[in-house]
Amino acid sequence: MPKAKIAISLAAQTLERLDHLVRNKTFLNRSQAIEAALLDRLDRLDRVRLARECGKLDPAEEKKLAEEGFAEDLSRWPEY
Repeated sequence: MPKAKIAISLAAQTLERLDHLVRNKTFLNRSQAIEAALLDRLDRLDRVRLARECGKLDPAEEKKLAEEGFAEDLSRWPEY
């Protein structure tokens, strides 16, 4: 996937922590470290959003929908 260059501003303390990770070979370079951190944060935001949306669901209604069709006569189901 092609990459795009961007410019960011970081606090000196944040940059020092970032450079420490690169010096200790946790990441090959600053770009890799920043990309990994950003992807991790975006993934966490997606999980939080999913959890928030799931919290809006009515458990009783979801159970009813999940069990829909099981009330039918099982003799009509094909044998496997």
